[in-house]
Amino acid sequence: MTNEQIRSLLEKQKSFFKTGATIPVPFRIAQLKKLYAVVKKYENEICAALTADLGKSAYEGFMCEVGMVLSEISYMLGHVKRFAKRKTVWTPLAQFASRSFKQPVPYGNTLIMSPWNYPFLLTMGPLVDAIAAGNTAIVKPSAYSGATSAIIEKLLTEAFPPEYVAVVTGGRAENAALLEQKFDLIFFTGSGNVGKEVLRRAAEHLTPAILELGGKSSCIVDATADLKLAAKRIVFGKYLNCGQTCVAPDYILCERSVKDTFVAEVVKQIKIQYGENPLANKDYGKIINRKHFDRLVGLIDKTKVVAGGNADPDACRIAPTVMDNVTETDAVMGEEIFGPIMPVLTFDRFDSVVDDLKNKDKPLALYIFSNDKKRIDRVMTELSYGGGCINDVVIHLATSEMGFGGIGESGMGSYHGKTGFDAFTHYKSVVDKKTWIDLPMRYQPYKSKLYEKLLHLFLK
Repeated sequence: MTNEQIRSLLEKQKSFFKTGATIPVPFRIAQLKKLYAVVKKYENEICAALTADLGKSAYEGFMCEVGMVLSEISYMLGHVKRFAKRKTVWTPLAQFASRSFKQPVPYGNTLIMSPWNYPFLLTMGPLVDAIAAGNTAIVKPSAYSGATSAIIEKLLTEAFPPEYVAVVTGGRAENAALLEQKFDLIFFTGSGNVGKEVLRRAAEHLTPAILELGGKSSCIVDATADLKLAAKRIVFGKYLNCGQTCVAPDYILCERSVKDTFVAEVVKQIKIQYGENPLANKDYGKIINRKHFDRLVGLIDKTKVVAGGNADPDACRIAPTVMDNVTETDAVMGEEIFGPIMPVLTFDRFDSVVDDLKNKDKPLALYIFSNDKKRIDRVMTELSYGGGCINDVVIHLATSEMGFGGIGESGMGSYHGKTGFDAFTHYKSVVDKKTWIDLPMRYQPYKSKLYEKLLHLFLK
């Protein structure tokens, strides 16, 4: 699309939103039902596109993307009526007689920019929340995941008119053209570097932005953990989608006394879950493109590899890899990995782990495997991160009952379920003042003591 076409598309959406058509709850419900139906209709094609882009099996494509989108739609269908109601709140006696309430209203015209690693889920999930909240949306999927972007465009074009929900495909030129426009809200998922540029461009229009970024999400394994179960769950979460998951455990911090046992269990689990030759496993994914493949291969130190390390450049596949005896100075610790490489670092003192993590950037996720309640409580209360799990990984993002998002360097704002509805909603604070009485205490001349008496009455 050209800049002029994008500008014209947004103007049509602005005009449509001004009609008020998106605001009634029955309209929102009807659109969510349309979206559910069209996702079900094209379910096989969506999974095939995910296989083409990322090598995902149909099972993984449904489990991690299509099924989660359908679940979010179902959740909103069951709750949007309640979410959209105005909420009456307590009114101070000094404002007698009146009623105070918070009125949920949509932001208006929204832009949703999504990444390539979970291209269907991270496009459609925010869109579900935007529709439920009563907005219009322009969706910009990633150019890297071209097959999924094409099916997204196909199903959304079939379900909705462009003045309501539209898809803009393309690359950097289209991204830049979109960010030149004035939206009412921008929702971006991607890297921190691109997120900074999105925020800069949004600031030019004073447009609020929700940024879902990433970072080096640590995973602590201490001596009290169930090492076999920890290894099983960590291997699942680390190598899911070939490691291209924003909340995957980026690296392991393992207590020295159990490190060798833990690493041995991880190696066993890789064989159990992916087979003796993971590169021959048809259900194991691939790296999105050669650029990212080459970057990841460059992070592997062959002298520290205890499992995997082999790769297929033609297929852009890297075997699940474990690197032992890693230090903070290794290349693999210098950036977010975003691939199937698991560095294992060791610690002797838990206090030092907590202190060190306090000095690092705030990650999108953090995990601890332990049965020591005091240690778990310290991680929960003292460390700052987007979200996480105790004795598991990744699964905290799979519920609509909890918001998902980052903090600091890993993002701002969150979504999913009610939190997602709130993300795309402005709550207007309104006082409905009655006219049958008008207390004189606020007017000059200021002689009345009634205000002070009412305040003291409230304080009691």
